[in-house]
Amino acid sequence: MRLSSDWRRVLRRAWSIRLIVVAGLLSGAEVALPLIGEAAAIPPGAFAAASGLVTAAAFVARLLAQQEQED
Repeated sequence: MRLSSDWRRVLRRAWSIRLIVVAGLLSGAEVALPLIGEAAAIPPGAFAAASGLVTAAAFVARLLAQQEQED
């Protein structure tokens, strides 16, 4: 397995990467939620569900051809 020659550009511009980062942040929020306790009125599993949806969107974004963007 080899990196593509423009991997830095892909890392900065690809929607799939952006969505994976958002999913990671939502997963982290799900882990941190018990530390907040009752201060946040967020139902259990809300961040996990949102993370699942964003991960699914990242999967779709990875398969779709994305337009070339100029720097």
